[in-house]
Amino acid sequence: MIDTVYMSGEVQPLRARLIDCGRELLDDGGIDAVGLRAVARHAGVSHGAPRRYFPTHKALLAAIAASGFAELSERLRSAIVSEADPLARVRRTARQYLSFADTHRTLFELMFRHDLLEGSGEDLRHHSKPLYETVVALVADAGAETPHVVALNLWTQLHGVATLRATRSIEVIVGDFDVEAFVAQLIDLHLRA
Repeated sequence: MIDTVYMSGEVQPLRARLIDCGRELLDDGGIDAVGLRAVARHAGVSHGAPRRYFPTHKALLAAIAASGFAELSERLRSAIVSEADPLARVRRTARQYLSFADTHRTLFELMFRHDLLEGSGEDLRHHSKPLYETVVALVADAGAETPHVVALNLWTQLHGVATLRATRSIEVIVGDFDVEAFVAQLIDLHLRA
């Protein structure tokens, strides 16, 4: 039973390699390009190898989504520890969230497709809820009187901006869009109210 693969001079656990290959296929061709056989072919393993780790297509997609949550969480943690001022932490975290969404568009979309991933065996709330709780803690530290309400408003608006940017809808409607200025206004609106 092979649990590792040798690729480009390094040994990698097979499960991790399959997830990485799934992410590459996702980036190149969207959700429809990611299948168990396609991932196996891309990873250079037998077509049955992915089933040892992912019994269904949904399980594979959910594992890919979970890897996205892990990466996004790490980026947000780095943003938080790099700033001392609470308001600056909120702004930096918001920028990181939007940057991740912009650089990983299809992964970002998949991560929040709970409808598609339901029944996958992966509890994605286990990954997404801590992100929301991070926003709650950040806005509470920045002085929000009702942190859960402010966090939900801010997160849904940031997520909306990320989604609209991914589809280029904002640019079509308003032309040039200064996302930095808009996010700063959005944060000020919620935290200075």
